[in-house]
Amino acid sequence: MKFRHDFTLAEAGGAYRVYRADGVTVRLDFFDHILRVALIRNENTLIPTWSVCPDGNCPLEGRSKLDTAGFLLQHPEAEENETALRFTLSGTHFRIEKRNFRITAENARGVLYRDRSGLAMNFDGELGDGSVHFTAREEGQRIFGLGDKGGRVNKNGRSFALGAGDAMGFKAETMDPLYKHYPFYICENAAGSYGLFYDTVSSGRVNFGEEHDNYFEPFNSIRYEEENMVFYLILGETREIISRFNALCGGIADVPERAFRYYGSTMEYTDAEDAGKRIEGFAGKCEAYGIRAGGFYMSSGYTEYRGRRCVFHWNRDKIPSPEGLAAYFAERGMELVPNVKPAFLTEHPLFEELAEKGLFLHYEDGTPALFPFWGGMAAYLDFTNPEAYAFWKKCVREQLAEKGFCSIWNDNNEIDVWDKDVLACGFGKPLSARLIRPLFALLMSRASREAAGEVKPETKAAPGLEAGTEAGTPLFMVSRAGMPGIQRYATTWTGDNYTSFRELRYNHYQAMTMALSGFVFFGQDIGGFAGPRPEPELFLRWLQYGLFMPRFVLHSWKEGEPSTMPWLYPELMPQVKKIFDLRERFLPYLAEEMRRCTEKNEPLVYPVFLRDPDYDPEADCFFLGDRILACPVLDEGVTELCVRLPECGTSFRLRGEGDIIKGGTQLTLPCAPSDLPVWFETADRT
Repeated sequence: MKFRHDFTLAEAGGAYRVYRADGVTVRLDFFDHILRVALIRNENTLIPTWSVCPDGNCPLEGRSKLDTAGFLLQHPEAEENETALRFTLSGTHFRIEKRNFRITAENARGVLYRDRSGLAMNFDGELGDGSVHFTAREEGQRIFGLGDKGGRVNKNGRSFALGAGDAMGFKAETMDPLYKHYPFYICENAAGSYGLFYDTVSSGRVNFGEEHDNYFEPFNSIRYEEENMVFYLILGETREIISRFNALCGGIADVPERAFRYYGSTMEYTDAEDAGKRIEGFAGKCEAYGIRAGGFYMSSGYTEYRGRRCVFHWNRDKIPSPEGLAAYFAERGMELVPNVKPAFLTEHPLFEELAEKGLFLHYEDGTPALFPFWGGMAAYLDFTNPEAYAFWKKCVREQLAEKGFCSIWNDNNEIDVWDKDVLACGFGKPLSARLIRPLFALLMSRASREAAGEVKPETKAAPGLEAGTEAGTPLFMVSRAGMPGIQRYATTWTGDNYTSFRELRYNHYQAMTMALSGFVFFGQDIGGFAGPRPEPELFLRWLQYGLFMPRFVLHSWKEGEPSTMPWLYPELMPQVKKIFDLRERFLPYLAEEMRRCTEKNEPLVYPVFLRDPDYDPEADCFFLGDRILACPVLDEGVTELCVRLPECGTSFRLRGEGDIIKGGTQLTLPCAPSDLPVWFETADRT
């Protein structure tokens, strides 16, 4: 009967229970501080997971979404009658109504989580196609997470697309979607905090109050295409939830210490006819100005073939000796990070061969599916085809890693496929490619990392190891697109942002959103990628802000304007040099904190309210690690900064020097653009 489904117990073990009604199965799994709920409408269409692997090892073909390997299983005592199931998990009391399987969770402070009254899940298509889930909404709730979403930090009252796209020149206040598919958020309400992670790679939409229905109480909701729904209800305080979510997704790859140094990047250099000389010139400029750089991101112009960008093709007119260029940088303690793209233009010299082998996303008759890409038409490599996956690894190994390029920049990997008729191999189980779009970015990054690791084996970084120059240090991978699990393989950034003071502010909110989503190593294109040249004041303020981000990269493409480099304004070099020197001073601290974060699955930068609950989530101040409080200026014309130091069990010193200042103290400090940025160091080592 539609809108009424009476579930009965079908199977039970100490750490799980299975219920069925009207051909639908609901399975509960009890883990430490985590309840997993799986609504299975069709077992034959249950897509594997590549996000969830608490032991850190996910098979290439994925693992069952119902797998329990790697979890700390719990065995709660259950009370059950004809109408309801009751149990206590990690101190939270659950009641599940067997009619329509409505879940309520309570603690000593009240109702923490509750499904919407009536029908909250889509059992028999009553709520439309695909998966649907409604939860009760408190008016004053606070919502954090969802990856790289724009707008303010608290997402309450808004709705967002669940998906990713190439949002070049995006406005971080309003535009959506951006580059990450991240169906994970944290809800804070009167009773505490909980996290919800929906284990899906299909597109959809989430709503936190922008949508209202007169026939129902206020609600949050999610809708996505996949017909089977598996979600994780994560318990704890907000910081604990982030850590548990990251652990659920297999943890975070470490990075070499050099990754925290300044990296240059611009399309201008690699698009130039003398690209090799321009890139060498970057190294020379850094030496001349006394800037110790970690390396240079090589945009895709180095792959030019007959006027097109053809991945893995070296343009020997631009760069006569790739090996020589890599060696030139290595001799100076730097590296080059080449850009690679997952699409092959029809003009690519390998296109016909790859099409004949069936290595692209394709239609039922085997014809490659073509899409607009970088001024032409191209086909995406199908990373769920083992032969295509192996081909990518071979190219990364032979064309890049063996030539001295072991750090890889995986770019343009949002995979803009919406046609339901486009198929992916699915590791032997063909399915519509649009159902798994973000998976291709994860597999691409994984393949690149594996290939580089075959040339340069990696281990965890040892404390104090210098700049990744010895064998056995971590690899450094970058991916623009991502989904939960991407941090096992690659770092990321916020994408191709726009240049303005308003964008600087909303890039900050975006950074705090990413931190609350569990991201650890990330940052922005300092100075803005697209748009006008940053004016001197904005240039300095963005550098001062970027100083406190894990990723410290200036990157731009501004046609007709000079590239955004440290020496953009020669008259500002004394101030710029001080910022770069301070970054170098932070380097050992950043490497130490990164190791701590990877061990504990915690964010490296994060909003102050995670340690002082009364602090405004939208505040400009934030922590960099647990000992540095950054207080950047994000608005034009500011010469004084008002700061309230957080009350988090520690005192502070301004810029790590001088008198001890108690937490909770309100300060007004001078902060002209030419000054060093305002930051505090904790007075103890907590």
